[in-house]
Amino acid sequence: MTSSDTLYFMITRKPEYPAHIKPGSICYISKFNHKKLFNSAHSPPKIPVFFLSAQIKMDYCVDVNSMESLSVDEADLLQGLSKDAERLEWFKDRDALQTALGLTVGTAVTVEKEEEKLRGIIRYIGGLTEPSFPCQLPGRFFGIELLGEDRKKGNTDGSYQHKYHFSCDKDCGIFAPFSRVRPLVPSSFSPSNPKHSSQPEAEELYTPEELNTGDRVTYFISGECRHGMVVCVQEKDGEHIVRISTDTDENGQRGGEVDVPLDMVAKGEVPAEPENMDVDTPPMEPNTGDLYLDLTVNSVVEVTLAKGNSFGIIRWIGSLPGGKETMAGLELEEDTGVSDGTFKGERFFHCPLKRALFVKLSSCRPDSRFQSPSANNSKRKPTQDDTETETDHSTGKLETVPPISTEQVQQILIGRMKGIQGHCNSCYMDAALFSLFSCSSVLDSMLFKSTQPQDAPIQKTLLHNIVNPLRSNGFVAGRHIMKLREQLQRHGYSHSFTTDEKDPEEFLTIIMHHILALDPLLKLSAGGKVQESYCYQIFLDQNHSLVLPTVQQLLEHSFHTAGLKLAEVPSCLILQMPRFGKKFKMFDKIIPSLELDITDLLSEGPQQCMLCGNLAQLECPDCFTDPLFSQTGFKVFCRACSAQVHSHPQRRSHQPAALDIPKGYLGRFVPHALIRDKLELFAVLCIETSHYVSFIKHGPSSQDWIFFDSMADREGETDGFNIPEVHACPEVGTYLEMSPAELANQVPRDMKGVAKRLFCDAYMYLYQSPSMCLYR
Repeated sequence: MTSSDTLYFMITRKPEYPAHIKPGSICYISKFNHKKLFNSAHSPPKIPVFFLSAQIKMDYCVDVNSMESLSVDEADLLQGLSKDAERLEWFKDRDALQTALGLTVGTAVTVEKEEEKLRGIIRYIGGLTEPSFPCQLPGRFFGIELLGEDRKKGNTDGSYQHKYHFSCDKDCGIFAPFSRVRPLVPSSFSPSNPKHSSQPEAEELYTPEELNTGDRVTYFISGECRHGMVVCVQEKDGEHIVRISTDTDENGQRGGEVDVPLDMVAKGEVPAEPENMDVDTPPMEPNTGDLYLDLTVNSVVEVTLAKGNSFGIIRWIGSLPGGKETMAGLELEEDTGVSDGTFKGERFFHCPLKRALFVKLSSCRPDSRFQSPSANNSKRKPTQDDTETETDHSTGKLETVPPISTEQVQQILIGRMKGIQGHCNSCYMDAALFSLFSCSSVLDSMLFKSTQPQDAPIQKTLLHNIVNPLRSNGFVAGRHIMKLREQLQRHGYSHSFTTDEKDPEEFLTIIMHHILALDPLLKLSAGGKVQESYCYQIFLDQNHSLVLPTVQQLLEHSFHTAGLKLAEVPSCLILQMPRFGKKFKMFDKIIPSLELDITDLLSEGPQQCMLCGNLAQLECPDCFTDPLFSQTGFKVFCRACSAQVHSHPQRRSHQPAALDIPKGYLGRFVPHALIRDKLELFAVLCIETSHYVSFIKHGPSSQDWIFFDSMADREGETDGFNIPEVHACPEVGTYLEMSPAELANQVPRDMKGVAKRLFCDAYMYLYQSPSMCLYR
């Protein structure tokens, strides 16, 4: 019986029987039984009901006069409250129930915790446990990500009892019943709204709830009819005031804001009476070239609002639902916006709460505090003006620039003089930094964590002079990389950091471990002991049988040879491919694994029998190399399948080992329901003739690949400079879709584009965990 087949009731008066039932309890009966009882000639005074309380396992006949009906949603909300008396109290507050039912994912709210009201945004609505008889409704809770000053005041990362309902940073989330949650902007149903009344209000053009942020409106001021867009509706001195982003103000200026009484606002655009207009004269079109000033996504701009100029970054450009004008979605520097990147419930970009504002693109103008360097700098040497401009940009107030998204790659990254400019054997550092930070945020924590005073300048250089310019402008001048190398050399780690080529893993270990003291990315379990590391070098047994291996196979064979397991899921996994030094490769080609399935590589956690899918209890190291089985995957079995496999004479000498099974899984493991732990490939570093380049997987499509070379070309001789280049390489996806047999027959020199370098010259693979990287 499902909730849709059920009628729910709240006990509002203590029934005579059973005596232990208290007001506030929720009970239910099937619609079929209820209909059958009340179709009789006489309505029954009592009906048999079940109670949602976990302590009550049977049905009772309860007086119908002691109960009131509930909708399924109301019952679900109220079941989230633990005490009967509290449940009854909130049942009587119908306004609060209606407000809670109106809350949706993405709504800005306040949540009570220990008498403190914390601000956040709803990320999840639903149960925290699975329904079970007789408790069909486990209770509806709200998963809230805390924002702003209230971050780190929560108690979860979005998980409850090891199950994720949403993802956020550690202690930045909280689960709460509806009784502790209130919308940040009171709705018409909210009890805190003084306008709420069963009596009709005085007639207005529109009530507050009928005007939404982003609505086009006509307003009347100084006897004139003007147009604009709703920013917000607020109450001042008992009167509702609408803040409007104006098309033009009384002085004919664009981009301003004005506060207008609600009764002077009409929804939609009411045409004004034409005055002194020559009907034969066509209206003048604005010069969009002058208005937009080549503004694009990630341009730093300013707009004029009611309280003066506001500054921000364009995160989105396009037309809003129902509108034809070109709009810009801004992420403002301060909390003077109206949302977190949503407009009428639809998300256009992500930013902190109250930082997003949607305005006409024509209302934006370049930030007067500094100008962005021209993107059209192909085939020219950076000038002193570029140096000063880039420095100003990197040291401005906007300190956090998000990674470049798939939609932004073409606009920001692709082209000559794009990426990181190489200089004097810096390609190992250029390729490593571009791979880690251009399109991924998995290691952004190293940019913001607290450091020792002597190490702070290196972190500042990394953030302000390299990562931020790379993500905002798509270009980092070589002098900034040299500055970082000079800082590292002064720290005494190597006297040749500014001149000689290094290994990427050496550079990354110095930055992550010695300078920024980042927690080790990798925890390996061997013989009951845990080893920590930042990178993992793949080693293979000399007797391996791999010819055209995948990265998945290489990792599994390496772990098998070394007797290793993962102690936990890594947020970032950096794998070095097996080589005999930099010049000699162990394999002619290596097939990139777009996903690494590490479920069977974990030292703890449930695993599935490779044959029947039931809970695995044994692992056989000897079967791993048995040619009968696939070369991919550890060989784990349930006891029944293990007995059958090892009944063969050739495998009777095998010695399966017991797996470490978490308590509670035996007896209740659901076959084929295991969620497998997988890592996503996001970058590959390659080396050929001592020169490093990188490939970036920036999106979900098989064609979403770009190639970066910090020294793709050169302008001039001794006093010249290198020209970095980034270009798309969709041909990589074509080869990845081939079968191993087809790929083996590909002659490297005949492979299209730069695909040969990915398959034949791979040096280091970078993977990230979609879930763990959110809070590591």
